[in-house]
Amino acid sequence: MKQVWIDCDPGHDDALTLLTAIAHPAELSILGISTIGGNQTLEKVTRNAQNVLAFVNADIPLIKGEPGPLTKPLNTAPEAHGDSGMDGPFFQGSNYPLVAENFLQYMYEKMKAAPEKVTIVGLGPLTNIALLLKAFPEIQEKIDCISLMGGGLTHGNITPLAEFNIYVDPEAAQIVFQSGIPIVMAGLDVTETAEITVEEIQSLRKKGKVSNLAYELLNFYNQSGRQFGFVNSPIHDLCALAYLLQPEMFRGEPQAVQVITDDGLARGLTFADKRRNSTLSKNTLVLEAVNRTAFVELLVQALEKLDDLQ
Repeated sequence: MKQVWIDCDPGHDDALTLLTAIAHPAELSILGISTIGGNQTLEKVTRNAQNVLAFVNADIPLIKGEPGPLTKPLNTAPEAHGDSGMDGPFFQGSNYPLVAENFLQYMYEKMKAAPEKVTIVGLGPLTNIALLLKAFPEIQEKIDCISLMGGGLTHGNITPLAEFNIYVDPEAAQIVFQSGIPIVMAGLDVTETAEITVEEIQSLRKKGKVSNLAYELLNFYNQSGRQFGFVNSPIHDLCALAYLLQPEMFRGEPQAVQVITDDGLARGLTFADKRRNSTLSKNTLVLEAVNRTAFVELLVQALEKLDDLQ
């Protein structure tokens, strides 16, 4: 069983990733979930995480992380996720508890006490993870890998060259990529092909309580995605978790990845040094392709499991 910590900024695709993780208790022991200002403000994404966890009666520690990046003001994405950060479903509101401790100390202690090495799943800007590595460098010995959604070697989305999660805090991303910890990068190269079709979204409607929540999330997300040229809906963040559950679903190559932190058009760009004589360490498994059918089946089956538990 993998010991995992999930760092996220819900976010429609974050929410679907959390649901999929919760549906796999035999494969994943979720030590905790931290939130990070990203898709929306820290307050909003934390409330979204509380709503999702309460909806499925989860019992997982949830803690607030940093409100914004290391050096710059926070850029949110209301154009993609709405004003709440997760528009679409209506939640009654919840009193899902938050851990009232210093988040870095709490993350450190939970990982240190884990029976095996921990995999960090990064679904938003990498600020929390970078701060953890800087505050407690010895924790690297307890981290097996960091599986993250972010970046892209061929193009960006928030700018022509940069993907949103990396662009929000490239300084943090560079710290993580250069940490020496093995990285699995689910960037736009693969995530934009990890689509659920309109017909598949419609099939979730009124199928069960949790499947219908996924329908409401994806129905909004699909409509929002039209402005960016998508007909179907890429579930970006889920790739970072799906790799841990079914790595055979993906194809990828080890690459030497770094992040541009300079101001300018290239800020937030993730690039791989592909020179034949490069001396840089191939620090990152860059995912390049996914079995779309298997990817959607993983999500649908997870939702069905949760439907049966409600």
